[in-house]
Amino acid sequence: MSEVLRVNPIACDGHGLCAELLPELIRLDDWGYPIVEGRPVPTELLSHARRAVDACPTLALALTRAERAARTIIGVPDGGPAGASPPKPRLRP
Repeated sequence: MSEVLRVNPIACDGHGLCAELLPELIRLDDWGYPIVEGRPVPTELLSHARRAVDACPTLALALTRAERAARTIIGVPDGGPAGASPPKPRLRP
């Protein structure tokens, strides 16, 4: 099973250490925060990805299973249907 890098943007302070350790998969935006593509980490880079995750000073970088990452949708609990939108609020008549 493949793994995907994920960044918690709230926890990240933009130290940039992850991009220094894994420039093949992580680049920094104009403010120094990491950008990851969300693609599975190639097997040959997996040990480097784990090192970058372990070195993150704020624990904002994580490796997750690709299948779980694909199911995670904002506003929908894990396991919700892929591509689903959060339920629309019902209006009272």
